[in-house]
Amino acid sequence: MVMYRKDVRYKDLGDSLLLKAIGDSPKLRIIDIFLTNPFFDFSKNELVRELGMSKQTLYKYFRDLEELEIVKATRKIGRATLYKINLENPMVKMLNEYTTKLSLQEAEKQAQPVTAK
Repeated sequence: MVMYRKDVRYKDLGDSLLLKAIGDSPKLRIIDIFLTNPFFDFSKNELVRELGMSKQTLYKYFRDLEELEIVKATRKIGRATLYKINLENPMVKMLNEYTTKLSLQEAEKQAQPVTAK
C-alpha cells in the first residue's frame, strides 16, 4: 500500500494493480487514490492536484461516488470539505478484497524463483 506523502504525487507513482487489472478511468482513479490511502481524507482541490485531472472532470465523477456512498464527507476545514473512502460500503469492501487478491497474486509472482536457461 502506498501511503500518502506530501512530497510524492499520486499521479507520479504509476498505475496501481487495480487500474492495471480493470482499466483506467477518471472515476476509478478517484476511487483508487482513496483505496490506496484509506486513513487519509482529501479535499476536492487536493484530489485535483494529486490526480492531475481538471476540476470539471473530478466534479463530474465525484458526485456519483457521493451518491453511491463510496466516499463520505468527514470534516470541514474553513470552506473546504474533506472526504474519505467509506470502508463500510459493500462495493468498497469488494474492491478492497479484489485489490488484496491482486497484491497477493503479484507477490507470489515476485517470489517465484528465477530459473536459469
